[in-house]
Amino acid sequence: MAASSKAGRPRPPRAARGPLPREVRIIGGQWKRTKLPVADKPGLRPTPDRVRETLFNWLDHDLGGWRCVDAFAGTGALGLEAASRGAAEVLLVEQDPELVAQLRAMQQKLAATAVSVERANGLSVLGRLAPGSVDLVFLDPPFDANVYEKALAGAAAAVRPEGLIYLEAPAEWQDAALAPHGLIRLRHVRAGAVHAHLLQRTA
Repeated sequence: MAASSKAGRPRPPRAARGPLPREVRIIGGQWKRTKLPVADKPGLRPTPDRVRETLFNWLDHDLGGWRCVDAFAGTGALGLEAASRGAAEVLLVEQDPELVAQLRAMQQKLAATAVSVERANGLSVLGRLAPGSVDLVFLDPPFDANVYEKALAGAAAAVRPEGLIYLEAPAEWQDAALAPHGLIRLRHVRAGAVHAHLLQRTA
């Protein structure tokens, strides 16, 4: 378990260790086993297969009809996994032009009509979404980007009352740190340097 500061917030992010995989795979749904390339980019750290499998087990596999936003898409592994499992709308947001081109190529390859790709700042996109309009937001920014507080605030406003937020971070987030954003933690798992959380708005 990672140590927390006296204020209940995780300590400053640390980079994940270990070599970057060259590709990851979609693990369920209509595009199961589809390979997604992993570019050699600073801060790019695709969610490990084991963590994604755990996350979608938490979500009960079928996302039929859900509206999802992958605010820091990178390889697109999280958002494309959601689309593969039946999500009705998935917005992949990425700033890096090379990664955006890669995401659009994969979208076309899969004929993924439910998926849209936008080159933009994830925080800006979260800020412009209509309040309560999204079922699931994926937050998996670069660990050293220092955007967690703003990202959580934007995601909390965007999700519907029963909606969910997936948070991936280099340290564990406790309820005390989530409370200012009106969020509680439903699930948490650690896999190496990665802490995965499933969050929901408080009543």
